[in-house]
Amino acid sequence: MPHPLSRVLALGIFLVFFTGGCIPNNPYRPSERGKNIFYTSFDEPPKHLDPARSYSSNEYDFIAQIYEPPLQYHYLKRPYELIPLTAESVPVPVYLDKNNNVLPPDAPPDRIHRAIYEIRIKRGIMYQNHPAFAKDKDGRPLYMDLTDDDLDGIEEIKDFPFTGTRELRADDYIYQIMRLADPLNHSPILSILEKYILGLREFADALKKELEEIRKERRKRAGAAYNQLLDERRNPIVLDYRKFPLPGVEKVDDYTFRIILKTKYPQFVYWLAMPFFSPVPEEVVRFYKQGPLEERNITIDRFPVGTGPFRMETYNPNMEIVLVRNENFRGERYPEEGEPGDMEKGLLEDAGKEMPFIDRIVFKLEKEAIPRWNKFLQGYYDSSGITSDSFDQAVTLSAEGKAELTDFMKEKGIRLVTAVRPSTYYMGFNMLDDVVGGYTDEKKKLRQAISIALDYEEFIDIFNNGRGIPAMSPIPPGIFGYLKGKEGINPFVYTWDEKKKKPVRKGIEEARRLLAEAGYPGGRDRSGRPLVITFDNAWTGVDAKPIINWFIKRLKLLGIQLENRTTDYNRFQEKMLKGNFQLFSWGWNADYPDPENFFFLLVGANSKVKFMGENAANYSNPEFDRLFRLMENMDNTPERLEIIRKMIRILQEDAPWVWGYHPVSFGLFHQWVRNTKPNAMANNTMKYIRIDAKLREMKRMEWNRPNFMPLIVVLVVLVVGSIPAVISVRRRLSGSFTP
Repeated sequence: MPHPLSRVLALGIFLVFFTGGCIPNNPYRPSERGKNIFYTSFDEPPKHLDPARSYSSNEYDFIAQIYEPPLQYHYLKRPYELIPLTAESVPVPVYLDKNNNVLPPDAPPDRIHRAIYEIRIKRGIMYQNHPAFAKDKDGRPLYMDLTDDDLDGIEEIKDFPFTGTRELRADDYIYQIMRLADPLNHSPILSILEKYILGLREFADALKKELEEIRKERRKRAGAAYNQLLDERRNPIVLDYRKFPLPGVEKVDDYTFRIILKTKYPQFVYWLAMPFFSPVPEEVVRFYKQGPLEERNITIDRFPVGTGPFRMETYNPNMEIVLVRNENFRGERYPEEGEPGDMEKGLLEDAGKEMPFIDRIVFKLEKEAIPRWNKFLQGYYDSSGITSDSFDQAVTLSAEGKAELTDFMKEKGIRLVTAVRPSTYYMGFNMLDDVVGGYTDEKKKLRQAISIALDYEEFIDIFNNGRGIPAMSPIPPGIFGYLKGKEGINPFVYTWDEKKKKPVRKGIEEARRLLAEAGYPGGRDRSGRPLVITFDNAWTGVDAKPIINWFIKRLKLLGIQLENRTTDYNRFQEKMLKGNFQLFSWGWNADYPDPENFFFLLVGANSKVKFMGENAANYSNPEFDRLFRLMENMDNTPERLEIIRKMIRILQEDAPWVWGYHPVSFGLFHQWVRNTKPNAMANNTMKYIRIDAKLREMKRMEWNRPNFMPLIVVLVVLVVGSIPAVISVRRRLSGSFTP
């Protein structure tokens, strides 16, 4: 048995070494300390990173740093301004009539037979290093016709020992446009673009027919044993786009291509700043379309290939996603001008300097809001939003209602950046559903009653701490067609208070009256059965339960039973595609600053169930669709505004959405993060960010000093408590040596 004194000494030595070697609670690798890295988080893995398929803001956080469409938005200027990215200039459309005569820029849409956009890309732009570009000594692709044995030890793209690169060419943009029509890609914007790009619909139909023929032949060869899913996973189908004409896309030379539209569409130039029009090399697609790679889930949907400032290094969606500086990036200069006030805010200190400024972006999976917030306060995340739980700790409202940081946040040097976002968060009805859908007066009144009952003024106050503007239509502030004041209110949900000069939501009694006229007095049908409505959403965080309970409580005021059906976002998207829902929650961030980008969400031809479009409510009103066709191709004129007014009134009466609210974003940034300015249109903003890594490391050490006092107290207690035992032992030892 060890000596009592030796126990105390051993414990003391352990505590001295333990406390002496203790470091702050840093969740990152020691090798990352002081490095030029931006740390942020994500709460759910992205579903698609393929620019032909991706259409969610959480996916754009990644791919917009990797892919480069021809155009981008100026980072600092407002109103939003398009500028070249890989293109030499912003293309100006040339309009032709039926006889190919050039028309003036202000020609009316009915005279325009063709609109030609010619895009010339810059020379010398190189792709990131990637195994798809690797070649053997004879110039053949090094990694084609791969077998399972060839992939021994390969789990990610970075595991391939050899890589290569090549220059960006016009062919890559043309190939990507063709990919949008590929039925295997299920591009969510095909139904929109095929209305405009000459021959795109016919090209898509030809590819679809070709795919059906290939599958038919495979089925015939395999017989009863044929399993399409397993077969195409092992032997992926690669359609030959060159077999079919696409007259709407022309190659002029290696650096120039044209896109030809069937009509005037002024908003098309905005599409050229979206990831859908990013270049994708054919050899990259063919590389990924190999069975052994697909079976390992090594696909373009997970490992993008681009020319942008960053490239994918680590893709572990259950832990972290890491982007690193693209070694082949040509460099880009920080803007030298902005809008008034940018100079004073320090947003032009890096004017003219080469970007990107950071070397790595580390996205950590953080499902829960509280741990994410605490790590931000510790300095382990460089930026943060503000949840309702953390709002009072971060922000205080002045007497004038202006948001300001609390003293605690100011002492930490944190900055607050706010902006009204061109977004709409809404509740949608499935217009194909027998209960909540339909276009009779009774069905309209049911949806109007629910719209009144879901009091978004209360919702914004309770769950958003006032950070939002109740919506009257899909159009948010800052977008042409947004109507202010009395002119803009939704008369089916609000009345106008002339004295207060503000809209006032109609009372719950009015909602009950409408519900009764809809055939559900007291929330029961003519047979006395309660009205039960299912509610699908992807609110999986800890903040979700009180929000869901609020919706249940609000509809209970009408006697309606709301049955919650929460799921993860990927499953939620699948249910939307199948139409397996009644009421749902979603939102839309503007892709470009034009009302067409919001109205198209409610056009019948964009129905999600019927056409796999973005009309999740599956709304279809012939008059609304007719007005949309008139409005969409017009410049911003008084005539266009009048059409928009009519469209809004139709939507307000039909109520396919509970219009919800337009959010006001509150962003927090630590003092070591520079060049931060909200830009709702731009997604490729990480290249502008600069980090003072030394200051961050110093502040992390200051804010996370280990507290040794509990250990010292334990050591003292143990030592003091051991004194009697030590004395006793010493007496026994001394006694044993007495003569």
